[in-house]
Amino acid sequence: MSAPLNGIRVIDWTHVLAGPACAYYLGLLGADIIKVESLNGDAMRHRGGTDKNLSAKGMSTAYQTQGGGKKSIALDLETETGRDVFHRLLQSADVLVENHRPSTLDRLRLTEAQTKVINPKLIHCAMTGYGRGNAMENAPAYDVNIQAISGLMSLTGTQDTGPIRTGAPIVDYATGLVGALGVMSALFSRQTSESGAFVDVSMLETAFSLMSSTITDYQMTATAPQPRGNAANSRSPSSGTFACLSGHLSLGVNEETQFRKLAVALGCDDWLTDARFADPVARDKNKDMLGNALTRVLATRTAEDWENRLLAAGVPAARLRTLPEALDLPPAKTRKFASRGASGGVGLPFVMTGNPDTPDPKPVPRLGNDTHSVLQALGYCDDQINSLRKTGVIAG
Repeated sequence: MSAPLNGIRVIDWTHVLAGPACAYYLGLLGADIIKVESLNGDAMRHRGGTDKNLSAKGMSTAYQTQGGGKKSIALDLETETGRDVFHRLLQSADVLVENHRPSTLDRLRLTEAQTKVINPKLIHCAMTGYGRGNAMENAPAYDVNIQAISGLMSLTGTQDTGPIRTGAPIVDYATGLVGALGVMSALFSRQTSESGAFVDVSMLETAFSLMSSTITDYQMTATAPQPRGNAANSRSPSSGTFACLSGHLSLGVNEETQFRKLAVALGCDDWLTDARFADPVARDKNKDMLGNALTRVLATRTAEDWENRLLAAGVPAARLRTLPEALDLPPAKTRKFASRGASGGVGLPFVMTGNPDTPDPKPVPRLGNDTHSVLQALGYCDDQINSLRKTGVIAG
């Protein structure tokens, strides 16, 4: 069974994380990805990750994460000749993924209206901080900015700690997934419309989508959310994260049947007849007392012990783990998420029939690694390619 995007060509004119991730996901689904970089390369080649030697070589771990399986050409789009080469690339393509501000596209004459003239069937996916058609459409933004401005950071931490950014760039990678979903939708639509489309992806709206239920609650109640620390969003008094004899345990006990299983597994059967805890209304009224009772009981055993006992009893529970520990979990090892990507790295967060668990390794390209071969395939002869190289339009 062939990959769903076999035969689809994507021009990846992106930088940093969200845009490259979007193109990477499309590549994992079988698309041919040509990454267009400046002559100096994507700045992310030189930053991100803990290995400074790799970063110095232009192959940082942050770049490699979503760089595998792509062809790389180095092209100066500030020149008219470079844009001519880019136009020819777009004429050969099905999809353009880019994450440049509208003002940059306007200056380079590569707006969605102009790329549509170049290739009427092109799907142009534009990824920006705040989306088009508003006063902030040209404002620069990174993941950390969007976490702050979207309200996401105001939900983390506690009143004492203040707002805390999530430990990983979740908005970047979520935006990459959103962009891939938009491109897939446009490709599906093109089968009947036979025309291209403009996919307008907003990092801010992606962050909002990660807070969907919180936004709905605010809109319906006019109650602004407050930081809740490690308390569960369900607001169930028997959910949250608790310290144990060693380690921490997360409980997701939201249903009546789950609470009954929890009480029995903890050896606290008396809670089921205690008027303070016997039903959801009473537990909510006495949530502080229930929280204190849970804290006392859970402190008598290790988090690992409680996790084993509670999972065996059918109670949603999970011991807090470090990332190395999490990657050693049975589902992580069996499903091979961290090694089923294009170059043996991270893959898509789903498995689909026909896609191999262990794809043939595809290297992360050096800057301009494929410039010559890509231009040859576009019809440029060796003399023309050498001339472009000598005049500084291309590299590699």
